[in-house]
Amino acid sequence: DVKPKARSLFEQLDDIDEVPSVAKPRSLKAKLRPYQKQGFSWLVFLHQKGMGGILADDMGLGKTLQTIALLLWAKSKHKRKLNLVIAPTSVVPNWEREIHKFAPSTFKAVVWQGPNRFDQRDALDDADVMITSYALLRRDEELLAELDFRYAILDEAQHIKNPASQTAQAAKKLQSEHRLALTGTPIENRLSEMWSIFDFVSPGLLGNLKKFEENVARPIDRGDQETADRLRNTIKPFVLRRLKTDVADDLPEKIEQEIVVPMEEAQDGLYKQVLAQVRKNVLSEVEKKGISKSQIQILAALTRLRQVACDPRLVKDFETADFSADDSGKLAALREIVENAKGGGHRVLIFSQFVTMLQHIRNALDEDGVSYEYLDGSTKDRLERVERFNEDESIQAFLISLKAGGTGLNLTGADTVIHFDPWWNPAVEDQATDRAHRIGQTKVVNVYRLIARGSVEEKILELSAKKRALMENVLSTEGSPLKGLTKKDVDALFS
Repeated sequence: DVKPKARSLFEQLDDIDEVPSVAKPRSLKAKLRPYQKQGFSWLVFLHQKGMGGILADDMGLGKTLQTIALLLWAKSKHKRKLNLVIAPTSVVPNWEREIHKFAPSTFKAVVWQGPNRFDQRDALDDADVMITSYALLRRDEELLAELDFRYAILDEAQHIKNPASQTAQAAKKLQSEHRLALTGTPIENRLSEMWSIFDFVSPGLLGNLKKFEENVARPIDRGDQETADRLRNTIKPFVLRRLKTDVADDLPEKIEQEIVVPMEEAQDGLYKQVLAQVRKNVLSEVEKKGISKSQIQILAALTRLRQVACDPRLVKDFETADFSADDSGKLAALREIVENAKGGGHRVLIFSQFVTMLQHIRNALDEDGVSYEYLDGSTKDRLERVERFNEDESIQAFLISLKAGGTGLNLTGADTVIHFDPWWNPAVEDQATDRAHRIGQTKVVNVYRLIARGSVEEKILELSAKKRALMENVLSTEGSPLKGLTKKDVDALFS
């Protein structure tokens, strides 16, 4: 029998309403929605009891923010100690960005990435968070296993779903006081995937893998309800899972997020090469004719840089070069988002201004086994494709060229929108987003904008934050798109 004190503890874990509420850290520069405050309090409760857990909230509900709140709380209660966050390569910059946004003066983050990462070894000594990727977890396994962390946190923890993989084995060698897994899809195909995540956050809870498969997984696969109930009761206290439908009252109709993605090494090299070429030409033209008479050259140069930022294969001069899908950082990020959306039962609209890019995305989705509809300017049966997508929930994505499908379509069958190559014209983007976010939509819509780090896209983002008129006028596709740009702005865009 479970002792009364232990039973009380498990009852509290089992029912989030029973978990004591914790005031959010003063240093957290964010307002937590009610369910996020509950999630943060649950994470603190696990921490205080020395338990690991899985925050399995649906995509878009703020797992990163709740985790940052936990780390800030832990820092306020204990002396400084390094925390580790491991995320997919495409998500690493987003963690750095969120920490700067929500804990700007409190937390020092070190991004452990790139060929010169070991130059930052000493910086870890007084850092609060080390952020790295699953690829480097494997490559730098020896170093990471030597470090002693307060928290080891796996974002998109389904990356360790195969218990025999090198990634899973390296994760389980990490030395930390506490462990936490974040994933919107804790089980994708087999129960052994969930076992592997639990083997990280709470080793021993589900026994060894062989016995788990024999005594739990196989009986459940055969329809043994009693075993399923027993497993559910065992894991329920250590998993917090909220769907958007569960917390709809706390959410806006539309959640928007900018995902800053690192360019791959070959892509970054090409970008610098093209930038050097176009910068010289543009600045020379502006010097001779002024900005107003150099618009064609500036737009052509910006488009060329945007193409490299999306995918090196879009740059015509380099068609014969040895670039592949692996050389596109954004394509890797898109595949990650689509995979997570698919696992959570979400359906996705993907917009790009470049039809050639849509073809590359099609190839990637084919490889990943994602079903989709497709529409560009050459599509004749537009309405039939729209109807198929809205009526057939097994179709997981709809690829649409921004020009051909940005208006006039009703696609409320989707609740996730990805802008692959934002062009910073809010009206055009909103029109595209409103294919899903419109009358008839019953779900909260998640909107992602993919931005290549260190590219002209990020520079436009920074510039537009300082200069709101840029978003409304400067880069509009109508009228005078470069209205309002100064020589200083041009110099910044092409730096």
